[in-house]
Amino acid sequence: MDIEKVITGRAFVDGELRYTEIGISDGRIVTVGRLVSGGDERIDMGSSRIILPGFTDPHVHLRDPGMTAKEDFSTGTLSAVHAGVTCVLDMPNTKPPVTDMTTLMDKKAAIRGRSHVDYGLFAAVTPNINAKMLAPLVPGFKLFMGSTTGNILLNDDEELVPAVTNALSTGKRVSVHAEDDSLITKETENCTRDHLRNRPAKAEWNAISRLASHFKGQRINICHLTTSEGLDMARAAGFTTEVTLHHMMFDVDRCPGAEYKVNPPIRDIAARDALFRRFTAGDIGMIGTDHAPHTVEDKAQEFDAAPGGIPGVETTMPIIMNMVRKDIIPLDLAVRMGAQNPGEAFGLRKGRIAPGYDADFAIFDMRESRRIEVSSLHSKCGHSPYGGMEAVFPDTVIIRGEVQVQDGEFCGERKGVDICG
Repeated sequence: MDIEKVITGRAFVDGELRYTEIGISDGRIVTVGRLVSGGDERIDMGSSRIILPGFTDPHVHLRDPGMTAKEDFSTGTLSAVHAGVTCVLDMPNTKPPVTDMTTLMDKKAAIRGRSHVDYGLFAAVTPNINAKMLAPLVPGFKLFMGSTTGNILLNDDEELVPAVTNALSTGKRVSVHAEDDSLITKETENCTRDHLRNRPAKAEWNAISRLASHFKGQRINICHLTTSEGLDMARAAGFTTEVTLHHMMFDVDRCPGAEYKVNPPIRDIAARDALFRRFTAGDIGMIGTDHAPHTVEDKAQEFDAAPGGIPGVETTMPIIMNMVRKDIIPLDLAVRMGAQNPGEAFGLRKGRIAPGYDADFAIFDMRESRRIEVSSLHSKCGHSPYGGMEAVFPDTVIIRGEVQVQDGEFCGERKGVDICG
C-alpha cells in the first residue's frame, strides 16, 4: 500500500516514548518505525512535543436529539476535539431514547455530517430489546439500573436478566449505570450531601452484586464508579471499570451546590480520596467523562429542582495530562485509561499507534500548561466546575490522518464518522 503521509516525532509506541515515523494511508496507520520512506506529505512534530493516540471517551451525553438547548453533536464534539478526544460514545437517553431500530436510525440521520470527531451511538437495554438487529449498528448497550435523565430504567431482575443476556449474546459490551433504584430515596434535597443521602453507596454495591450473581466474567462495564468497595466488587466479577474525574476531585463538604449535582452523586472526602488512590495505582480500567451538560439556567434552580449532570469532555483529559506533567500519574496510565482500554473494551480500531489502527493522534507540548477559562470552552452549556484548574491542552489533533486542531485552534472540518456505519 502506498504511503500518503508520514508523521514524525516522539510518539508513545508499545508503552514508551521514542522517536518514531508513522506512515499513513487512507486514514489508517500502515507502518511504524525509526525510518519510513515515501509519502507526499511529512509532518514533523519536533522534539518538544509528544504524539499520543487520540483519546476515546466511552461515555458522553451530547443531548442530541431532543435536548439541544443544553448541547448538540456539533458543540459537544467540538469540545471533545479540543481535548484530544478523537472518538466519543454517546449514550441513548436522548429524546426520544434509543430503544429500537427506528429511534437509532433517526438519531443517526439527525447527527450525520455534524460531528467533529468519530462517534458511536449506544442503544438502551429494554425488556423487549431486539439486540441481534441493533448490535451491528452500535458499539455497545447501556443499562440504567438507577433513575437518571430519561425514562429507560430497568431494575427488576425478572426483566433485567433476560434483557441483558440478550444484549450480551451479541458479543457487544453492556455499560451499566449501577445504582439499585430500589435503594434510592426521594426526600427533599438542599445540597449535595442531601443528594448523597438519597443515593447511598449501598445502591452502587447492591447493583454490582446483583450483576455479579448473574453475569460474572461477562462483557459488563461498570460506569462512573464512586467507591473503592464498588471497584473491588466489579474487578472480582471480571467486569471492566470506568471512573469520572468529578468523582475523584469533588466532595460534598467542599462542593455543596447544584453545579456538582450528578448521578451517581459525589461522595464524602474519604470516599473521594480512596477512589483517587485506586486511580493513581492503575486499578481502574477507563476514564469516561459522563459529559452531561445542562444550561446555566437549569443549574441555577433551587437544588432539589436542578437536574443532575456535569460537563467534562473538554476538560478531563487536559487535567489528566497535567497530572502527568506534575508526576502524579505516569504517562502510560493516562494513555491506557484514555485511549487503549476504551478502544479494546468496545472493539474499536482506535487507541494505539500501531499498523491497522486509525491515524488519530493527540499531540502535546508538556511545557505548556494553563488555567481553564470557562468562557473559552466550546460546550453550549456555558459553565464548568473545572474553571481555574490547571490543564495541558493538545497543541495538535489529527483524525484519520487529517489535522483538525493546530496551535490549539480548530482548523479542520466536521469529518467525524459513525464507527458503526
